[in-house]
Amino acid sequence: MHLLPCGFFHARTTVRRTLLIILFALTAAVSHAQFKVDRLVRSGEIALHYEDYVLSIQYFNQVIGLKPYLYRPWQLRGIAKFNLDDFVGAESDATEAIRLNPYIDGLYDLRAIARIRQKNFSDAIADYDRAILISPTSQNYWFNRALCRLNEKDYDRALAEVDTIIDRWKSFSNAYSLKAELYLHKTDTTEAVRWLDKSLELNAYDADAWSTRAYISISRKQWKEADGYLSKAIHLKPKTVGNYINRALSRYNYNNLSGAMADYDMALDLDPNNFLAHYNRGQLRMQLGDDNRAIDDFNFVIGLEPDNFIAIFNRALLHDRVGDLRAAIEDYSKVIDQFPNFWTGLHYRAHCYRRLGMTARAEQDEFRIVKAQMNKHLGIQPRWSKGKTSEVRKRSEIDMEKYNQLVVEDEENVEREYQSEYRGRVQNRSVESDFMPMFMLSYFQYSNGVKTYQVYDKSLDAFNQTAKPERPIYMACDPKPLTEQQTVEFFDLINRLSQQIDQTTSTKEAQSLLMSRAVAYSVTQDFDAAINDLTVYLQTDSLSSLALMQRAALQAGITQFTASKGLDTQLLIAQTQSDMDRAIALSPANAYLYYNRGNMKVHQYRYAEAVDDYTEAVRLNPNLAEAYYNRGLAYIQNNDKESGIRDLSKAGELGLYNAYSLIKRNRK
Repeated sequence: MHLLPCGFFHARTTVRRTLLIILFALTAAVSHAQFKVDRLVRSGEIALHYEDYVLSIQYFNQVIGLKPYLYRPWQLRGIAKFNLDDFVGAESDATEAIRLNPYIDGLYDLRAIARIRQKNFSDAIADYDRAILISPTSQNYWFNRALCRLNEKDYDRALAEVDTIIDRWKSFSNAYSLKAELYLHKTDTTEAVRWLDKSLELNAYDADAWSTRAYISISRKQWKEADGYLSKAIHLKPKTVGNYINRALSRYNYNNLSGAMADYDMALDLDPNNFLAHYNRGQLRMQLGDDNRAIDDFNFVIGLEPDNFIAIFNRALLHDRVGDLRAAIEDYSKVIDQFPNFWTGLHYRAHCYRRLGMTARAEQDEFRIVKAQMNKHLGIQPRWSKGKTSEVRKRSEIDMEKYNQLVVEDEENVEREYQSEYRGRVQNRSVESDFMPMFMLSYFQYSNGVKTYQVYDKSLDAFNQTAKPERPIYMACDPKPLTEQQTVEFFDLINRLSQQIDQTTSTKEAQSLLMSRAVAYSVTQDFDAAINDLTVYLQTDSLSSLALMQRAALQAGITQFTASKGLDTQLLIAQTQSDMDRAIALSPANAYLYYNRGNMKVHQYRYAEAVDDYTEAVRLNPNLAEAYYNRGLAYIQNNDKESGIRDLSKAGELGLYNAYSLIKRNRK
């Protein structure tokens, strides 16, 4: 038997201890790295929730740099890009997410919607094929695929798919209206009306169904009926540009010219670059004698389509009318160069030449007209009759004889909304989103629109004077999305403040730095880190109403984000309420605290209690427009429209001009 020296056991114990230390260190490092990634993802998701898309991309970039093999950051970055209208980038990120995890149906949905925005319907159909294989009971995927087939003009297969949808989901009204639209494309208006009636029986609030019904009436030249249907569609979905343009066409055709003009104006408010609205409004202004503004519309059209000779000829007529004869001749000449036998153009140009005393030029044009009229193959063009003004031409139709007609799209399509959680910016959010947000500490100055009014808080002013932070801190209630440059600047500020905090020897010394960093974290939507800094700050100064206000506002933000994920928020609500109540107890004369507490109650649907807090806020600060604005909305939600409109009027008077559009909406 061989005895081992006792030193051997000591050495082996030392090695084991060293290995354990290394193992614990590695485990701690991995845990820390995972914590960092999780926090970055959460901050990015919060920024995404609050529509700060550029900032969210920066967070997801960091996660992808650390762990490029995780599919989720690619998906989230794709969603952010989609909301910034970067559909190519969204498709690319969705493709990478699918490569990393091909078993998530939502990834195919994201890529499909990005492809749809690029008019790539065939590849979108392929994505929905895959999504349906993974999740065959998803109604949205079936509907979107059928809608893509409609856009591909594959009407028969689309009809077959819609039949399957109706068989599975008998109460899904959109499927019935889509089937009606398919029959409309197949020129079977009788079947289209039958299926539309079924759709509207199930859901009388389907704007797309009313739009489709209007197209049938337009095709039958039933103009007043079309106006009525489109008015219902507009009431239900007020931001669809095509509905205003088509209603204007309907109104024009039964001589409601002021109504048509109002619709073209509204269409251009919603889509300032819309070709049809500018062109047709120019035609309408021309008929009404509003020549200079008609020229503006045709200038815009020609800017979009420099070779649109019909628009150029109309502008020539308008220059002729207002006496700008040389500009008129220049436009007439462009048209005549393109259409040498267009004798109407020659006639008008000759008339301009005669008015300028250029008789020889005028006689040349007049001779060409006589020669053209004698040519039996050309015939004589008809004059602009009253009957002709009610005709329309297709947009792609090039016929100089139709220079005086309104334009319609080559093929009418209902602007249908694809059924997906990835639909771009939210246009019709819940009523709570109409409320002005909470006041928070920020590095951005805030003004509610009136130059003489700036947010002022005595305790914040004292902090800026005594702590002298690197960047002054302000009170604001309109958090703006950060640009890429601003994101980099604030990340750098956080790093500098962190280094300074690390170099301090006590929490007391780090106090003002913690507040500054908390505000920087708030601006960059890293709410958890900001709350941590404020919690440490409050351990050294438990009487700081500023810190309590900021922590409460951040907790309220996290509450809304958490609620959007369907998770329980009771604890968060209790923490927020506690901080707000403590802050008010410490600073009972601070109007912003009452305003913020009113906002918290609004999001809990406690409108009567919110009104009480807003009332106290305006008592303390009669110029607090935001409190009048939110109290007005709270009154309206509590079925007191008269008081609500009165408060909104006061808010508008104090500079919040959005209040006037809300007054108009609520009066309707």
